[in-house]
Amino acid sequence: MRIISGEAKGRTLYAPGGSETRPTSDKIRGSLFNIIGSRVLDARVLDLFGGTGALALEALSRGADCAVIVDSSRAAQQVIDRNARSVLKEDFELRVQILRQDYRSAIGAMEGRLFDLVFLDPPYRMVEAYGDALGRLHAGEMLAPGCLIVLERLKSAQPVLPEPFRVIDTRLYSDTAVDFVEVGAE
Repeated sequence: MRIISGEAKGRTLYAPGGSETRPTSDKIRGSLFNIIGSRVLDARVLDLFGGTGALALEALSRGADCAVIVDSSRAAQQVIDRNARSVLKEDFELRVQILRQDYRSAIGAMEGRLFDLVFLDPPYRMVEAYGDALGRLHAGEMLAPGCLIVLERLKSAQPVLPEPFRVIDTRLYSDTAVDFVEVGAE
């Protein structure tokens, strides 16, 4: 795994051992960032189920302003920290915050912050986490106007999204689906 494009292009990314973390493949990551395009520039990014941090770090490499990466696993947090220091070098302290918390407590702790780009890629068994996380982010008024949310899921899973969220595009990659979601008019 590596950073695909931007100022950190080619830097190696590491993943924790075991089967708990399912990193987004370089192919899927490259495709979704081609779709996102310039929306990543100067974005405030939230990667709520960080794993390796690859999605947020790719965004930072491509011009995002800052990122918060959340994961409840100690092993994942250590890998995210290692990857972020490698990608960001001297900008590490200024551009990334890594939280080792459950997504629910992390959202509660971040109230008042606004995000322009949100990645939701929980373990596939946590289908209810998509809707729950979106509901909490919306209730906490943490989604900036025009915020784009990227959901990575098992193709056969159909998470229920709360109002006012709507899927604007879906891309399929083998057994994986990536949904691009926006907040609709209330």
